[in-house]
Amino acid sequence: MNKKSLAILLRARIMPNNSSKLAVSPLPNAVHKILSKSQHPASKNGNKPPREFEHVRDSMHLAISMNKTEVMDAVLNDFSEGYFSLSYENRRRLLLVLAKEYDLNRTQVRELIKQYLGVSGEDAQSAGPGEDGVPATFYRIERNLRHALKPMYEALFERLNMHPGGLKVLSSLRADILYILAEENIASLRALDSYLKEKLSTWLSPAALELHQITWDDPASLLEKIVAYEAVHPISNLLDLKRRLGVGRRCFGYLHPAIPGEPLIFIEVALLKNVAQTIQEVLWDDPPIPECEATCALFYSISSTQPGLAGINLGRFLIKRVITLVKRDMPHVSTFATLSPIPGYTQWLLSKLASQSKLAEVEDCSQSSADRSGCTFQENLLEPEEEKALMDLSEEISAGKNGMEVMWNLLTSRNHEWSNSAKLLSVLKPPLLRLCVRYLLQEKKRGKALDSVANFHLQNGAMIERINWMADLSDKGLHQSAGIMVNYVYRLENIEEYAQSYFSTGHIHASDDIHSYVKPLKEHEVMTDQRG
Repeated sequence: MNKKSLAILLRARIMPNNSSKLAVSPLPNAVHKILSKSQHPASKNGNKPPREFEHVRDSMHLAISMNKTEVMDAVLNDFSEGYFSLSYENRRRLLLVLAKEYDLNRTQVRELIKQYLGVSGEDAQSAGPGEDGVPATFYRIERNLRHALKPMYEALFERLNMHPGGLKVLSSLRADILYILAEENIASLRALDSYLKEKLSTWLSPAALELHQITWDDPASLLEKIVAYEAVHPISNLLDLKRRLGVGRRCFGYLHPAIPGEPLIFIEVALLKNVAQTIQEVLWDDPPIPECEATCALFYSISSTQPGLAGINLGRFLIKRVITLVKRDMPHVSTFATLSPIPGYTQWLLSKLASQSKLAEVEDCSQSSADRSGCTFQENLLEPEEEKALMDLSEEISAGKNGMEVMWNLLTSRNHEWSNSAKLLSVLKPPLLRLCVRYLLQEKKRGKALDSVANFHLQNGAMIERINWMADLSDKGLHQSAGIMVNYVYRLENIEEYAQSYFSTGHIHASDDIHSYVKPLKEHEVMTDQRG
């Protein structure tokens, strides 16, 4: 493959072909069949017939139960290839079998707990340090209990992790699990996911990952992955890709030896004089400045390439290592910031506007904000001057019974017509910016920021510095956040402190400029950084 082939900008993801490892009793006939298949000429080309469900299930059982290491590679390869040949419904069936039939032995766990509780505490205290008897019994039962609490499917995960290409298979397995759980909450499958996520988090520790600066000189196969997996700002053509890897730009990715040539996550950086306020100036506008004049490293896109690694925060380690690397190579860069999307803002706002308009109808509240505040569940989303400005528009542009309904009608208009009108923009700007800050600072889920990108950067130790009006004019940007973007700043001396306070108490650090948009919050809800 050469660089010219990248013009196709393939977005098909590579299908893994790997496997796993474990132990119990061998099944000679099944092993013989698998070995026969692996040696069959058909296994050396791409014309393999789809495996039947029962055959893949047998392969999975062998991968979990057998002890013969000399044939393990063939078993794991057969399971992996068979799994990827299954239909979605049969993959679902197989994963449910794995979750339910290869779980831990709860009868054995209960019996061991009974034995443990049956040991006399007085005898345990009276036995000396070097004696046999009760203390040794405790140790034996505890050892057996630890073993019994490990589900049988742990063997599959462990063996796949040790098998060439197996980590990719595990990532794909978990991607399927997450997809199923998004449709239905199955307790056994959720337990399987939790166990696999814990294993993957251990195997993908920073010590096992290689930080690689991605350049135009890298193999075309790797660059193709960057094009395919860029999730924030799609790469439009070869010129766009080359610019993102050229002067004044950096791209770093985490690679793992088990998945060669494919970054697990990558981050794109722009070297600028000041913190950018719009994505247009980063991607399309002026040519890059000389790197020696840069004082700001701006992170403008972070993309994960493996859906099966969702919830494993590789980005936290990546950002910190990139900051360290850039600071080492470019001491004159003193500001580390982001220009980030706000993917959940419009969805949250439209939901609030719709529900409040509905409540206004049901409770028959007055149009005035003073009367509305007395309603049981109704909330005043708009300031009086914002309401008046929107209602003044209603007669000539977008009819509505109140300001919230007018705003909802404008934001849901086809092709975002409001974004092309200077008059509409001037009326919508104050409430949209104010409510956006409210969304970032005050809207929480389990005590943490509701917005996923905000939560990511805040838990990594950033603070909210500034929100930017009409910063992303793409259809995606207008749809997700009414074109608004946010700058998070990483202050080197405060990263650990901010991350810890956010993690432990939910404190959100933000500049005074951010706080000027909203009413003062209680001390336990947000902490102001006076230096912002």
